[in-house]
Amino acid sequence: MYHEDSELNSVKDMFKKLYLVVVLAAALACNASPTKPTHDKKAGPNDLQPDEQQSVVCRQVANLVTNYNYKKVPLNDSISGIIYDHYLKKLDENHSYFLASDVKDFDKYKTVLDDDIKAGNLDNAFYIFNVFQKRYTEYVNFSIAQLSKDFDFTKNEVFTYDRDSLPFAASENEIHQLWAKRVKYDLLNLQLTGKTLAANKETLKKRYTNILSQSNKLSSQDVFQAFMDAFTEAIDPHTNYFNPSNAANFNIDMSRSLEGIGATLMSENEYVTIKTIVPGGPADKSKLVSVDDRIIGVAQGKTGAFQDVVGWRLENAIALIRGAKGTLVRLQLLPKGITATGKVRTIELVRDKIILKDISAKKEIRTYNNNGKVVKVGVISIPAFYLDFNDYKAGNPNYKSTTRDVRLILDTLKRENVDGVVIDLRENGGGSLMEAIELTGLFIKTGPVVQVRDARNQVEVDPDEDPAIAYNGPLAVMVDRFSASASEIFSAAIQDYGRGLILGTQTYGKGSVQNAIDLDKVINPSIKDRLVALAGKSKTVATGSQNKFGQLNLTIAKFYRISGGATQHKGVIPDVQFPSVIPLDKYGEDTEPSAMPYDVIAKTDFTKAGDFTSVLPELKKLHDQRMSNSDSYKYLLADIADMKKHESEKTITLNEAQLKQKRDDDEKTALEKNNARRIALGLPPLKKGQTKPKSEDLDFLKREAGQILTDYITLDNKISSVIKK
Repeated sequence: MYHEDSELNSVKDMFKKLYLVVVLAAALACNASPTKPTHDKKAGPNDLQPDEQQSVVCRQVANLVTNYNYKKVPLNDSISGIIYDHYLKKLDENHSYFLASDVKDFDKYKTVLDDDIKAGNLDNAFYIFNVFQKRYTEYVNFSIAQLSKDFDFTKNEVFTYDRDSLPFAASENEIHQLWAKRVKYDLLNLQLTGKTLAANKETLKKRYTNILSQSNKLSSQDVFQAFMDAFTEAIDPHTNYFNPSNAANFNIDMSRSLEGIGATLMSENEYVTIKTIVPGGPADKSKLVSVDDRIIGVAQGKTGAFQDVVGWRLENAIALIRGAKGTLVRLQLLPKGITATGKVRTIELVRDKIILKDISAKKEIRTYNNNGKVVKVGVISIPAFYLDFNDYKAGNPNYKSTTRDVRLILDTLKRENVDGVVIDLRENGGGSLMEAIELTGLFIKTGPVVQVRDARNQVEVDPDEDPAIAYNGPLAVMVDRFSASASEIFSAAIQDYGRGLILGTQTYGKGSVQNAIDLDKVINPSIKDRLVALAGKSKTVATGSQNKFGQLNLTIAKFYRISGGATQHKGVIPDVQFPSVIPLDKYGEDTEPSAMPYDVIAKTDFTKAGDFTSVLPELKKLHDQRMSNSDSYKYLLADIADMKKHESEKTITLNEAQLKQKRDDDEKTALEKNNARRIALGLPPLKKGQTKPKSEDLDFLKREAGQILTDYITLDNKISSVIKK
């Protein structure tokens, strides 16, 4: 199955956060007789060590990437240096943990990591991580100790929170000064809430203690995942290794469904806590589970032994709770509000298939007034190109997919007599290639949708072969910088056919094809049996229904438009362009050093459905006229300018009065800007502290997209003369 990788989602998260916190993902255990360590440091009693399963997976991934990846990159000293840099960045991007002397010590591994990977030797990677872990523990403990000291919040000090362009600290004294200021900043933030200094110190102490507790739960699995990420990303941004739990989450995201009890879980105070319950799921139907109940034990089937999950990492507990549809899981629950010594309740739940409706395609209808005529525009928001591949493969006629959901929505919109449809693909990172093709087929009769060139330079043309058209009316597609992969295939095909208008900003440019390889199916059976037996003797967690060795998403081909150009690197350029809130110079394939370049192959034969060439100048003119008189547009440009300004800021004051004044000014300015936007949209202003109703819509760009489509609908050049029936 072809698919889009999940990296864009994490990129979006980074963009939306003010401060980047590097959290290492979890992985599985896998190492085969490691070669002799190349460093001379002895492992400490608490150091994490690689195991045999990790070594086997490492060698297997190296073999697959070296021999079968579309982009051929030899594992040599040059790539080793890039892997090394990626690894250090993953561990300490902000230069807040390692000392300059640590990095100088690590430099001897810079040209040997390629040999380590080929041999499955993870000792050097683990050594670097263990130094990081020691520094991390040291500085958190240092931070806790700082809380016993007095603080002067009247001094004119500054805290440099963005240090990625600064050198590593030259001494422990220098880095201790950095962390002392970080503690002061954390405490100052709490001071501004109005509570007492003593209470704030206690709050911060609990926070740091919890951070330390979570850090102590890191395992060899985390180290392996971080190192494999550094390896694969050095080759290609979209070739990725996923450990079993991450592979399960990836496939849940792809299918928009999972098999389990139907509850969202979080880790709170060492307890696996139920935070939401999916309507209609097993937990909901049982009437035995409530939000904020704590799961303290999990057992499989009627007779399986309970495993105590208090203090467990969340993903490990989830691995036990999830399972195949129809299987039974028993849970020991500590009900909400009951103390740790309270009576535990034991329940039984039969797992079922859970459809994640909240992250599926959705519709809304907007109305526009154009010279006295009311125009109804249906907007379909598509978060991803999802497909429940297992259901599809099994022949389930009701399998979950983007195209099936959108087809039903289109039928509803047609019954409601909409005059046009906008497909909103903003922040849609992609998904199933098959879905991109089939979704395109809802709007065209038949014909090619995308070209795919493999590593042998053979080109395959993937067509829509279904002559049925679900919707043949006026169409527009909204895209932004985070529209990628399958989103780009769909929007490029719609643009090449002249079937609809493309509105927004230049897309991401992710034009590579990945194939999901289940490593359980490629690792030698005799080796696999031995490793599984070893894992069975371990006191670590079971992985439930997950695979044991993880998944490799290997880049195997490259996408090309039916007009010949690649979507890779360049993306799709809209017909009518909007300003980009997302910085184009920071996010996108053309910002990735290891990304493949843009190129062109021969176009394929296709018959255009329409041509917007004659109407685009008028549409752009009307759009520009609206924007020149639009307060919302001016606010958008101001937001973009403010964002660029904030990106250049790297320090913040530690003077309480100055910081409070800055926060008050920022809050006042934000409220004024927000209310100015609301007034421009005909909405009532908000008072300080008041939040906007969920039903309200401040999405100016979506409104404008509908208006552009409305302009097109009402132009003299009607859709009947543009689109061939």
